[in-house]
Amino acid sequence: MSNQKASLGHVFKTIVLPRKNLLLLGLVLIIISRVAGLVLPGASQYLIDNVISNKDYDMLKTLLVIVVGAIVVQSATSFALTRLLSVEAQHLIAQLRVKVQKQIVQLPINFFDENKSGALVSRIMSDVEGVRNLVGTGLVQLFGGSLAAILSLILLIRISPMMTVYVLVPVVIFGVISLKAFSYIRPIFRNRGKINAEVTGRLTETLNGIRVIKGFNAEEQEIKTFETGALRLYENVKKSLTSTALVTSSATFLLGLATAGIMGIGGYMIINDDLTYGEFISFTLYLGFMIAPIVQMSNIGSQITEAFAGLDRTEEIMSMATEDENPARTVDLGRVNGEVRFEDVSFAYEEEKHVINKVSFCAKPGSVTALVGTSGSGKSTIAGLVASFISPQEGQIFLDGTDLSTVTLNSYRKQLGVVLQDDFLFEGTIRENILFPRPDATEEQLLEAVKAAHVQEFTDRFEDGLDTVIGERGVKLSGGQRQRIAIARAVLADPRILILDEATSNLDTESESFIQESLKTLMQGRTTFVIAHRLSTIKQADQILVIEQGKVAESGTHDELIAKEGRYYDLYTYQARI
Repeated sequence: MSNQKASLGHVFKTIVLPRKNLLLLGLVLIIISRVAGLVLPGASQYLIDNVISNKDYDMLKTLLVIVVGAIVVQSATSFALTRLLSVEAQHLIAQLRVKVQKQIVQLPINFFDENKSGALVSRIMSDVEGVRNLVGTGLVQLFGGSLAAILSLILLIRISPMMTVYVLVPVVIFGVISLKAFSYIRPIFRNRGKINAEVTGRLTETLNGIRVIKGFNAEEQEIKTFETGALRLYENVKKSLTSTALVTSSATFLLGLATAGIMGIGGYMIINDDLTYGEFISFTLYLGFMIAPIVQMSNIGSQITEAFAGLDRTEEIMSMATEDENPARTVDLGRVNGEVRFEDVSFAYEEEKHVINKVSFCAKPGSVTALVGTSGSGKSTIAGLVASFISPQEGQIFLDGTDLSTVTLNSYRKQLGVVLQDDFLFEGTIRENILFPRPDATEEQLLEAVKAAHVQEFTDRFEDGLDTVIGERGVKLSGGQRQRIAIARAVLADPRILILDEATSNLDTESESFIQESLKTLMQGRTTFVIAHRLSTIKQADQILVIEQGKVAESGTHDELIAKEGRYYDLYTYQARI
């Protein structure tokens, strides 16, 4: 309960209060609208009891002008209300989506390892939509409806206190049922957002991996998986609909009883001349004006409950610490020389299960350090530590003598270039993908990067050249072509520190020869870390670190390690025989 109160307070502080002037204007408009709406019941009583009975044609004209004027005012205020608040609500939704996306992309890498991309898309796009019921017409209508109900209640009491008391009993019972229902519904809405994110996440994975699915004839399997998720979502919706239906049917039953009672009591009082026909018609109309907002409030209450559930989930994301929210990271780097030194560095993804353990080495500025070893030995983890995607749990990493854990990530990553195993390309043209790290690069700089990675060897064969659209994740290109674009992108970034994680793994013999030819130029003056299964690609490295079970088993140049006839020698000669 205390968490809900805190959440409610936070929502009002961050969303409602900054827009208090707009909401107050909306409240004024809805008060005018509701008061104008009350003119009709009063005019009906006057029409029956005074105008018709006295055959007063002049008063009839005046009454019609007043009623039409009230209708015009009601319509105008309703339009202004929707125009002001609904538009602002959509503006706020757009702002919140941008804010949540900004927060998410600044979270640590391990957050993305633990959450599906599709689920995160759902949290960015769907969870914030509920604010339209807070800043839009929903919240104002809630207050306006309450006001209309109170005013109608006062007028009902003036006409007939006895009939009003009879009406209030079922209304109070309805209010209690509604409050109980909404407290039950909120966790359901909250869980719906979670289920929806999971289903969306799996669906996104399915569509991205459609070639694998078809390749293994696994369509039926994926259809069943999605069906299971869709049914879970259905069960959740069914629960909330059941609760909402209970509220609606309660309103219909209880208010129907009230109406039947009014007919009986009103008829009795008219027969006994205790109530005029006009008063009875007026009472009935005012009763509608009191009941309609209460029923409407039950629907708005459901919407606001859903809004809070979505905003609860949004707040979870916004309260997470981003990569830069580390008080220890205060050092802004200038241009670095590029000396990287590991001192007794250890890291574990799971507690007590070290992926690397007490690793120490030094990479001199402008040198090439190759990391070799079997799969799972810790090579990519070392590369991730150099890139600061993860931080050591023990030991220190120094960059030009400065502890990397004290450096602001923005100032460091400006000088970092990365080509990963997953050569991720964005949908668009080849040109846009190469320009990704430096959108303001000149045409000359772009062409230099293209030449360095031998991209022109295949773009020259395309009708649109560098402006060829490559499809989602570069699906229209071969693995070697995608890899060369990724390398050209790293070249254009002009980093001081370069990480090539299996950068030549997807290249055919011809492509690899092109890349090997340009690697010497690419690595000149840059501290480079190379991970390669094909040991023939790293013969020229300044130092080779053989990683085994998270430790440096051997280090040295290619010739030195071959002469030792140790682990590197075994790996190299084994590959040479294949």
